Amino acid sequence: MYEAFRAKGLPCGATRLWGVYCALKMNLPRRGKRRLPNRIQTAPAIPLAANHTWSADFMADALWSGRRFRTVNLNRESLRIKIDISLPSARVIRALDALIETRGKPQRLRLDNGSEYISQALQDWAARHAVALVHIQPSTPPQNANIERFNRTFRTEVLDRYVFEPLQDFRRMTEDWRQRYNHHRPHGVQQNQ
Repeated sequence: MYEAFRAKGLPCGATRLWGVYCALKMNLPRRGKRRLPNRIQTAPAIPLAANHTWSADFMADALWSGRRFRTVNLNRESLRIKIDISLPSARVIRALDALIETRGKPQRLRLDNGSEYISQALQDWAARHAVALVHIQPSTPPQNANIERFNRTFRTEVLDRYVFEPLQDFRRMTEDWRQRYNHHRPHGVQQNQ
């Protein structure tokens, strides 16, 4: 770059280069990393009743065509599995509202720190329904162990076992598997977690 300025007879140096840098608007500050609030490290509370604590988590996979999709899994008991290409917090809230109509509301909802779960919309929903949001510490999935265990079962028995082309086939097979998982296979004593 210095040679190009010298060839044209222009002065060169750090000041001149900084002027060009600013003229090209390359001196804009970089956006900082979004910091999460500190989470208190506590052992997960053992649910005392059926609607004491629900857990939620996202999973991602792809169809045969390569199109990505996500699932939001609610509770180890598999209360609901919502599947779509995009699942923003508004869709998660609608799934929770539908589940509350049939099941009743939980006292607590244990979540990770995904953008859908730390959104203001979900916090407003929780305040409206008097549900405590319990966020785990970043990068510590064992604090949400119940849903992580369910995710592993769902991954090995459905996602890794079959190849899906239309998303509707995946939804149908997932609902069939969810019914078998909840009603036709043995679970431990602490099924309602």
